[in-house]
Amino acid sequence: MAERRVKVTTEVGIQARPATVFVDTAAQSRAEVTIAKPGQGHHDAKSILQVLTMDVRSGDAIVLTSDDEAVLDRLAALVSGNGRIGENRAEIVDTADDD
Repeated sequence: MAERRVKVTTEVGIQARPATVFVDTAAQSRAEVTIAKPGQGHHDAKSILQVLTMDVRSGDAIVLTSDDEAVLDRLAALVSGNGRIGENRAEIVDTADDD
């Protein structure tokens, strides 16, 4: 599985409306997509309830994992910069591929 470690830089983090866009983006992938805070358990990135209960705020680091690297890149773009896909100003802290 591919992994992206990203610092959330959007003003509101992954709360309310941004969480809905985040989950909708994750749901576009057929692959499993998970989100976690470093050192904590993984959550289904396609579940609005699981994403909201993580309480991800601006400045938090998150770990995104999936076999679908394109969706990982889109999710990283959503939670960084101004939150618009295509800006590609994501601060990717680390990437790793585990087989």
